[in-house]
Amino acid sequence: RLEQLLKARKPIRVLAIGSSSTVGVGASSPKLTYTSLLESELESAFKGVDIKVVTRGVSGEVAEATAERIKLEVALNRPHLVLWQVGTNDALARVPAEEFSATVSRTLKWLRDNRVDVVLVGMQYTKKIAKDDHYRAIKEALRLAAQEQNAPLIKRYEAMQYMEQARARLTYISADELHLNDLGYRCMADHVMRGILVSVFPKASESQATAQPGGR
Repeated sequence: RLEQLLKARKPIRVLAIGSSSTVGVGASSPKLTYTSLLESELESAFKGVDIKVVTRGVSGEVAEATAERIKLEVALNRPHLVLWQVGTNDALARVPAEEFSATVSRTLKWLRDNRVDVVLVGMQYTKKIAKDDHYRAIKEALRLAAQEQNAPLIKRYEAMQYMEQARARLTYISADELHLNDLGYRCMADHVMRGILVSVFPKASESQATAQPGGR
């Protein structure tokens, strides 16, 4: 559906919903949050298309609470695409993986039944939380729910892990060692943007990748 709107150059509404990463905790300015940067990147990528990103983040919120808000926000804003950042707080709150998976799957099905495209924005990574067994269980539950419901999943954990290993003296994490800073949010916006492009135009994205050395 999003592909059809883009090809027709019609206005697009995006609902970005989730917790503190969606709020932009750690950013030095509202203009430097991932959702604000993403809106600019989308409009640059699709010149002439009016794209509005509505940000609805609540710090500390778990999936069950966000799932209820999604229904309200869809009714109020009628988005064409929902970006659902989810998982980290459920892991930290020790929500059972089975309960988390059921919530995500049920909500993805509801969005599909209501003809709303959705992209999941996955969990974040730090060395500390990466060692937690329950955190890994929630991460796997999210992957399986996305797979079962055929929903694109932005693998933020893997991207942040790669950045951690390759960053040299750069840092993308705030002083609290959990939330992103300005650089981290810019990288997140870029990663989500690329994920959207791959999801909307999979054949074109695959062709571009294979045309480049080392692409696949």
